[in-house]
Amino acid sequence: MTSRVQDKAPSRSEEMQQWLDENIAEQITRYEAIVKEMDELEPQRVEWYKEFLDTVQNKGFNFDGDLTRKIPDSELPVEPDRKHKVIF
Repeated sequence: MTSRVQDKAPSRSEEMQQWLDENIAEQITRYEAIVKEMDELEPQRVEWYKEFLDTVQNKGFNFDGDLTRKIPDSELPVEPDRKHKVIF
């Protein structure tokens, strides 16, 4: 089998590895804070969805200039069974 560049990891100094570990820990902390904040927004998000769906069903939305179209029930998206997730 031939050896490829992507198969070999570059060596890291101890200092570089420590810097990476610190930054990864900071990113995980920030990510957890964002997830917590997004989870706290869940009740408000449900209301936003209801308002949006009500608007596009009753008032419609602009799809070309001043032309509007009302969305029938059959074309509404189905809410997923899973909880919302923050992509890391």
